[in-house]
Amino acid sequence: MGGKQISENVISRLPKYYRYLQELEVKKINRVSSKQISEALNLTASQVRQDLSNFGGFGQQGYGYDVDYLKACIREILGLNTFHNAIIIGGGRIGQALANYKGFASENVYVRAVFDINVSKVAKIDGVDVYDMAELDAYVSNHKVDVAIISVQKEEAKKVAEKVVALGVKAIWNFAPIDLNFGSRAVCENINMSESLMRLIYKAKS
Repeated sequence: MGGKQISENVISRLPKYYRYLQELEVKKINRVSSKQISEALNLTASQVRQDLSNFGGFGQQGYGYDVDYLKACIREILGLNTFHNAIIIGGGRIGQALANYKGFASENVYVRAVFDINVSKVAKIDGVDVYDMAELDAYVSNHKVDVAIISVQKEEAKKVAEKVVALGVKAIWNFAPIDLNFGSRAVCENINMSESLMRLIYKAKS
């Protein structure tokens, strides 16, 4: 990409392209046009071509895109070709649901540990170690942690996230009902389910 700045909108559409290409692969469809992609994802064909052109030329006019090749390229662009170790901080219902979700492995993301202030209340999770919060500093200092998933109470979220960022974690996936921002120190994706539900209700009544 030669240092080219890619817009957040383009980045947000890449996983949609990837998921759609996965579906085509399952159906054993080998070739797809920008028009077909656009219709499936409710975009315009020109938008699809423009998005993909940010990363190079993947198709030929009148010939379309090779599904396997484009999927492999987007997978590499998204960074899914390498393993990512994740920890979950907060072993409540959301934390346990995330720890038990098997779909992360297809994106090469593996939850290695869950941390909570009361480990006795965290149900045993196959392949995932459960630790007391007091052990968080030592664990992050001694293990490669690529992603910290925050699912604690709002009041604790900023303090906990600041701690793991200070320890060198560069990616935060935040499920606490508060927006976190770490500037250039780490990237953060804030997932506010309540706000998402409000948007859904608003759209449904319109």
